Amino acid sequence: MTLVRRSLLKGAAAACALSGVPGFALAQTSSQAARRFEPQAGQWRTFEVTTRVDLADSKGAASRVWLPVPSINSDWQRSLESNFSSNGTSRMVSDGTDGARMIYTEFAASVTPFVEVTSRVQTQSRFVDISKTTAHAFTREDTGTLRYYTRATHLLPTDGIVRTTALKATQGTKTDAQKARAIYDWVVANAWREPKTRGCGEGDIKAMLETGNLGGKCADINALFVGLCRSVGVPARDVYGIRLVPSAFGYKELSGNPASLKGAQHCRAEVYLQAHGWVAMDPADVAKVMRLETPTWIKRTDDAVVQPVYNRLFGGWEGNWMGWNTAHDLALPGSKEDRLGFLMYPVAETVDGRADSYAPDTFKYQITAREIKA
Repeated sequence: MTLVRRSLLKGAAAACALSGVPGFALAQTSSQAARRFEPQAGQWRTFEVTTRVDLADSKGAASRVWLPVPSINSDWQRSLESNFSSNGTSRMVSDGTDGARMIYTEFAASVTPFVEVTSRVQTQSRFVDISKTTAHAFTREDTGTLRYYTRATHLLPTDGIVRTTALKATQGTKTDAQKARAIYDWVVANAWREPKTRGCGEGDIKAMLETGNLGGKCADINALFVGLCRSVGVPARDVYGIRLVPSAFGYKELSGNPASLKGAQHCRAEVYLQAHGWVAMDPADVAKVMRLETPTWIKRTDDAVVQPVYNRLFGGWEGNWMGWNTAHDLALPGSKEDRLGFLMYPVAETVDGRADSYAPDTFKYQITAREIKA
């Protein structure tokens, strides 16, 4: 089989920087509990992210692999070129609905499949202080796009118990910013990080609310925030991505190890506010710090360790993370299996069906990152 190599450019990414978009810096005293965030001028960082899949156990049958590539171009991320090689037939494809891009590779039965993708991306930290009414530059969305991000999906219904819960959480609020704040606080107060959840979770928010089991990981907790927002008419979306390098904040649980990013996948959330545009949210990382950052489970948001992330992850993200896409309910091109709730992991299908993406050693994938200094 001839080795396939391709380079694809995403040209529209380059011109979207906003001057003065805040970033983050770590201020730390001699006590680890005294961490806090302070905004500073945004600074773009450039990364190369490489994903390689080897299907040693394909049993000599035809197989397929889908690898997500960065698909987001915004005020905080520029998705640049992606290069790939394989001993199969590879091409760049899209889900056709949400713009989620991926490398799709088909392998003949005669090969031991491999595919490798390297993508270049630029990221920066972001923060919007919603309490301030000072005007700032942001990209306004059209009404059709905003309506799209209030829709229900298979795992994010917006009626029934979801809407009832959101109405209770937002009782007494008037503005979209007040509703977002109330829902953020409700999620932080009621959901919790459950380390035993596989992968990043499933994001089935109706089941979570009906059972009262609000424990999970990022795809559960942030999906709960997104679904509750949508159910009361506030546009919101999940952003599926991966942590690339250590956190500058000093929190070990918010860091990625660039030498091996298996398990570094992380979903975040955004909400659209009329006075501010798309605003970053991450109640799931607040829950992660509360549960895992110290030997004991912290259950107070005013704790010295938790309070900095609780304050800054309402309106902000750190730029050590890259977003893949914002897609829900994906139909993978060429797949013979059901739709995916989201695309954040490599996906493979063999004669036995779809491989378990949450157990990467079963089909051997590796993800690494390298920061490129200017």
